[in-house]
Amino acid sequence: MNVKKNDTVVVLTGKYNGKQGKVLATSPKNNTVVVEGVNLQKRHEKARRANETSQIKTVEGPIDASNVMIVCDACGKATRVKHSVVEGKKVRVCAKCGAVLDKAFAKAAKAEAKAAEEAPKKRTRKRTAKAETEAKVEE
Repeated sequence: MNVKKNDTVVVLTGKYNGKQGKVLATSPKNNTVVVEGVNLQKRHEKARRANETSQIKTVEGPIDASNVMIVCDACGKATRVKHSVVEGKKVRVCAKCGAVLDKAFAKAAKAEAKAAEEAPKKRTRKRTAKAETEAKVEE
């Protein structure tokens, strides 16, 4: 199953065909996903205490994972998932544009790049720095 929690997907078939939403939960054993705003079902809730009221709640039901396709953040198109090794780690990649679909990996890569960019400068003693600047001025 190539769909993970928090992915943006588009529904391919059924009553909610063409609707986009975020994946709220996945069930690999049953090959189903729960998508935000898709397959809405009514659930009757009985009051369990004296101060509660009975109500009818609308909740999202599971749909088969084969009926959804991941939407790439970079190109904005529904795409199949390719697997690739980037920086020694196996990640999910967009088949159309080649962008990385794993948000956690992308965040970690950005954080590493930012940390490397903002590395502390090499510390030098004031006397040696002063001597170097004086030597440059004399030349």
